Amino acid sequence: MRAIIIAAGRGSRLGELTDDLPKCLMTVGGKTLLKRQIDSFRANGIQDISVVRGYQAEKIDLTGLRYFLNDDFKRNNILHSLMYAREIMDEGFVATYSDILFKDSVLSSLSSCSSDLAVVVDLDWKEGYVGRTEHPVEEAEKVVLDDDGVVQTIGKDISSSTISGEFIGMLKCTRAGAECFKEYFDRATEEYDLEAPFARAASFRNAYITDLLQYMVDDGVRVDSVLIKRGWQEIDVRDDLRRANQYESQDI
Repeated sequence: MRAIIIAAGRGSRLGELTDDLPKCLMTVGGKTLLKRQIDSFRANGIQDISVVRGYQAEKIDLTGLRYFLNDDFKRNNILHSLMYAREIMDEGFVATYSDILFKDSVLSSLSSCSSDLAVVVDLDWKEGYVGRTEHPVEEAEKVVLDDDGVVQTIGKDISSSTISGEFIGMLKCTRAGAECFKEYFDRATEEYDLEAPFARAASFRNAYITDLLQYMVDDGVRVDSVLIKRGWQEIDVRDDLRRANQYESQDI
């Protein structure tokens, strides 16, 4: 099992804090978000770790990692950023946004899931938005599951009253799942112009991973869920960083 950390973006919502550093190098409790993720992967036995860099790439320079460069990060989004690491997707992998804190138990639950393609979904997601005034709940990547925990709908701009939880930005593919993921990305690349709307994205170029997952689900691909209740936190705005440092010693 390999890990891919998507860390190409700047994190402009953090303001001047990211003028000279990528978001993944923000610190919580004296340790960067990136280092926290790497430590968690290694604690779960995942030693083969890759990072997709972009904004101020040269400052992400930890040893013992493999690096890929998204040299078009100013114009594309998370989905295309992930695909810069395509060459190592011949094996099973876990991919994660670089701006989330998570307990080792979250990663352990995902790693032990036997599904070919699975996403981590927080059932208590609304609790994470209590007092979070700078990041509206509407921007959450929400998920609707069936009774078996299979994804029916995923992404932003979902207003259904049947929302099950929030996709935290972490997914797992087995070898077969990775082949399926790449196949559908290639299919979408052939079917959609980069500037054409895709799923819920304004353009394929700016699509999220959830947009491709929805594209797959709509074609009958099974995407399972690993269900958690908190145990993670997104760092997207300054208040997120402040709260994370304030409560670093407590449960997320």
